[in-house]
Amino acid sequence: MDSLTALVNSWVSLAQGIVASIGTLALLSAFVYRIVAVDQRTAYEAKRWIGRIVVGTVGAELAGTLTHALLATIPSGLH
Repeated sequence: MDSLTALVNSWVSLAQGIVASIGTLALLSAFVYRIVAVDQRTAYEAKRWIGRIVVGTVGAELAGTLTHALLATIPSGLH
């Protein structure tokens, strides 16, 4: 069971790192696009994408935390 927990922890950490890196790049790109947008509608769409990116990144972090919490609830007698 310890090896399974270690495997899940390593994959969750890897996934959180990848999501954080991609989320940061996407957030910066959308923010710069919002600044240089000529049309008001385009700036509004970029603002909406910034909100989506933030919500998606926070959701991925919460999923990782939930995974750790669920693994902690497994009784030690089951392995």
